Amino acid sequence: YMGAVGKRSCEGGRDPPSSRPQREREREKSETLQLGGRSGDTMETLDTTINSYLDVWLGPRDPRVKGWFLLTNYRPTFLFSVLYLLIIWLGPKYMQNRQPFSSRGVLVVYNIGLTLLSLYMFYELVTGVWEGGYNFFCQDTHSGGEADLKIIRVLWWYYFSKFIEFMDTFFFILRKNNHQITILHVYHHTTMLNIWWFVMNWVPCGHSYFGATLNSFIHVLMYSYYGLSAIPSMRPYLWWKKYITQGQLVQFVLTIIQTSCGVVWPCRFPMGWLYFQIGYMISLIILFTNFYVQTYNKKAASRRKEYQNGSAAAMNGHTNSFSSFGNNVKQIKQRKD
Repeated sequence: YMGAVGKRSCEGGRDPPSSRPQREREREKSETLQLGGRSGDTMETLDTTINSYLDVWLGPRDPRVKGWFLLTNYRPTFLFSVLYLLIIWLGPKYMQNRQPFSSRGVLVVYNIGLTLLSLYMFYELVTGVWEGGYNFFCQDTHSGGEADLKIIRVLWWYYFSKFIEFMDTFFFILRKNNHQITILHVYHHTTMLNIWWFVMNWVPCGHSYFGATLNSFIHVLMYSYYGLSAIPSMRPYLWWKKYITQGQLVQFVLTIIQTSCGVVWPCRFPMGWLYFQIGYMISLIILFTNFYVQTYNKKAASRRKEYQNGSAAAMNGHTNSFSSFGNNVKQIKQRKD
């Protein structure tokens, strides 16, 4: 009788208890895949829309970088920049009641790594320009042959290095050196990454090489300085920090001059990019000059003032001592009288 009941219950269309969870899991998995597919489709549609607007606004992209890592869509570069700004905002709050991160060894390795990368980029750009017979006054993006491809590859590394350089700021936060996270610092790091995404997609060689070449050379000096300054025993021998900022200002002026040559003696390099670069270099000159004045000129003026006050105090001390000595002699004479 029990066997018959069991048989009827199974034949009645009800699923065995053990099979229900498996079917539910399969249904949930299917729904999840559908949601993921819809989400992926949405992101793909967004990327397609952004790319369409950019192509209308800036014209067709350079086909030589088609499919290159991080260059196909603007979204990763933009989102990473937003994440960078969020870390700048939230990082100091997180570290507020925590001990500074001791990162001396990591800093040495990091700065030496960027020094070597900058040296590699500088060397490759200089040799690429030489091999391609680049014209200083104006160089288009398609007449250098194989040298153009070499420069494109190096400039991709230059663009990618701007992701790595975000670590400068993260180390400031971890070491609680928040005073170093200035408007200039954030503006420079954020804009360079985003600008170079556009450069790599539309003008990845030609006249674009000059600023990157100078900047790579300056970064060899800068990151070698910071790497050595992370070693306490080396700090007394480091004297060129002030000249790094001066070198950066010289680099911006030279870039404006070289870019202006492309405006005065035009070639097939897009004119709009030249005007944009001149404007961007002017903004950096203003910000770096303000930093230089605040950091070095005001400190020098403060030291001169302290020296003058110290000299005056010393003179006052000498005068007062002499006056006191004279008064004491006078009092002794009066007592003798």
